[in-house]
Amino acid sequence: TLITINFNTIMTFTESISSVFSKYATAKGRATRSEYWWFYLFNILVSLAASVLDSAIGTSAVITSIWNLIVLIPIFCVGIRRLHDTNHSGWWIIVPIANLIMMLMPSDPNRNEYDI
Repeated sequence: TLITINFNTIMTFTESISSVFSKYATAKGRATRSEYWWFYLFNILVSLAASVLDSAIGTSAVITSIWNLIVLIPIFCVGIRRLHDTNHSGWWIIVPIANLIMMLMPSDPNRNEYDI
């Protein structure tokens, strides 16, 4: 018999941010669509705010660059976990178009090799 697990749990905006930063450099396991896309939105919003702040105080992208360094590892790790959630290898993260298509796919409800 197949063992099924409900990976379609929907995270809130703040839950996803907390989850991603708590797994800062963890590529093992899974990340749901909501976790991935809420964190993606959070990153865009903070990047825009950092860019506006850089412009306002006259620094040439210093704050934006610092932010990008802070989230570089978590973005890759949550992306890899999202690919695992669709039952694909994390190596697909280096193939942009395929990567985007897989990020939009629903979670694989069955256990897979990426479950921890």
